[in-house]
Amino acid sequence: MKKFATVFIAACAINASAGGLESLENFVKTVKGGRAEFSQVVTSPAKDGQVARSRVSSGSFEFSRPNRFKFIYKKPFEQTIVADGQTLWLWDVDLNQVTARKQSSALGSTPAALIAAAPDLKALQADFTLADAPDKDDLQWVQGTPKAKDSQLQQVRVGFKQDQLAVLEILDSFGQRSVLTFVGFQPNAALDPGAFQFKPPAGADVVRQ
Repeated sequence: MKKFATVFIAACAINASAGGLESLENFVKTVKGGRAEFSQVVTSPAKDGQVARSRVSSGSFEFSRPNRFKFIYKKPFEQTIVADGQTLWLWDVDLNQVTARKQSSALGSTPAALIAAAPDLKALQADFTLADAPDKDDLQWVQGTPKAKDSQLQQVRVGFKQDQLAVLEILDSFGQRSVLTFVGFQPNAALDPGAFQFKPPAGADVVRQ
């Protein structure tokens, strides 16, 4: 539930008549920011004959291209993740712990870099092999495979419908699958300039990596 790598996500509005790859390119060019609500289902692979287990969470996010985004997980655990352009902050409310990492080294081949942080398609293609994927569930899909051999991800798939990002699927190197569904996306919404600033709460344990 608190896997750090599974929460790097964002959303977009695009041309639904285009293929997945073309939709992604259009999105990077035209959607410079936005906000939405999301739900996330994380399924761990079955082990030793056991049934695969799924966990559900939900929250909201905002992003402003390039390199600024915020995720607020509200249920079942409260977490806040903020990228301010320099530092990536993770605040675990239950633990009252803040983790700070240099953003340039923390993003790399992550879902956030794929659809929220990158300034253009060329930047994405430096870190991902991108390709159209077959239509499924009335959605158009683009698939991204990280080029880095040590990536924590195996694959990222993004599905679009009716001019909006609909689904983000993340398969990590341990076989864990995260499926995020977005609702109420507002492309190029007016955002508070201070939305992507973060100050560790008083009394929180701050860990810098």
